[in-house]
Amino acid sequence: MTDLNSPKIGFVSLGCPKALVDSEDILTKLRTEGYAISPSYEDADLVVVNTCGFIDSAVQESLDAIGEALHENGKVVVTGCLGARTDENGDNMVRAMHPKVLAVTGPHATNEVLDAVHLHLPRPHEPFIDLLPPQGIKLTPKHYAYLKISEGCNHRCTFCIIPSLRGDLVSRPIGEVVKEAEKLVQSGVKELLVVSQDTSAYGVDVKFRTGFINGRPVKTHMQELVGELAQLGAWVRLHYVYPYPHVDNVIELMNQAAVNGHGRVLPYLDVPFQHAHPRVLKAMKRPANGEKVLERINAWRNACPDLTIRSTFIAGFPSETEEEFEYLLDFLDEAQLDRVGCFAYSPVDGAVANQIEGALPDEVREERTARFMEKQQGISTARLAKKIGSVQTVLIDEVDEDGAIARSMADAPEIDGSVYIDYTETPLEVGQFVDVKIHASDEYDLWGELV
Repeated sequence: MTDLNSPKIGFVSLGCPKALVDSEDILTKLRTEGYAISPSYEDADLVVVNTCGFIDSAVQESLDAIGEALHENGKVVVTGCLGARTDENGDNMVRAMHPKVLAVTGPHATNEVLDAVHLHLPRPHEPFIDLLPPQGIKLTPKHYAYLKISEGCNHRCTFCIIPSLRGDLVSRPIGEVVKEAEKLVQSGVKELLVVSQDTSAYGVDVKFRTGFINGRPVKTHMQELVGELAQLGAWVRLHYVYPYPHVDNVIELMNQAAVNGHGRVLPYLDVPFQHAHPRVLKAMKRPANGEKVLERINAWRNACPDLTIRSTFIAGFPSETEEEFEYLLDFLDEAQLDRVGCFAYSPVDGAVANQIEGALPDEVREERTARFMEKQQGISTARLAKKIGSVQTVLIDEVDEDGAIARSMADAPEIDGSVYIDYTETPLEVGQFVDVKIHASDEYDLWGELV
């Protein structure tokens, strides 16, 4: 066990799954060096806060978390996207608001965070390397994990500042990614959630060069990577997939039979469409238009009838007219997407979209967001009702005295719905796959009983 005298690190992780993977990497390195991880401010010798800096609400949440850590502990190192942001005066935003922090780094800066920790809390003389599990430190439950395959993004969407925070696309070597996935599955992970800024672009930056997996030559390419992951015996769920042509080939993998019982590429695509009207998409610098997207969605569903499509949209983008917003609502009716999120446009400092004339009042943006979600709620309700009477394979997330809470292939953790399993005398365990017959549904969730 860890020496009681080991220096203790408190950790606050905010933001998206990609930031969560950064947190896991930092924690893994800290534990490798012999630091202990404290669950509370008062027992920690130093606190690391991994921040988000994308939209205003996330910035405020991060600033509040830094302030709380300073108040409760006093020794704080800040990392993450907010660490790369500047204010209107060109000063570092974190240091301007919280000058007492010990150090500030940007995202994906594990070594810089470690340097700051070493400076203010010297590492132990004898690291307990053998205490570190092969898969590293994970912040997710034991039965699922995020697998980040690249960093940065080559797109220049006008509403987004991610490239200025995280840089251009940098793909991880395919052998390294598959090796990490293998370790996760060996440790008991039943679901791999593939994340990046643009999963479809994996390998573009290295011109799809050949890598090696256990001595075998394999191209650094999304389709090749997904095919390798499909052989590991776990669910593979793809997030942030742009509709490039080669995604059609991945859809074919989704329609294939399961490997090793439950291992397979799930028939699930998380595609950030953001809008449907051609002019608005052009203003956003998004690579697509609504009509072509509808054609592709129909082709995908013909190739894989069980496909679940999740997407996100922005309502109230600068200069968006009422007619263009109605066009987006009509698109929803046509597309019949399964899972959808919508955000009112938020003017992020540094985003090109802030310079577009025709900024909409807050109340218009919020009203359009509410109308959008009301429309989608009706679509979701109808689509889930069609599942009543079907048998769904689900992965159990929680077990209590009332039964269990699980997810189907159509449900990503924390962002989609759940499947509630009626009480049963059959013992159930977190991370277990079971078959459930569905007998009820609402806007987002399903209810069923063990088959």
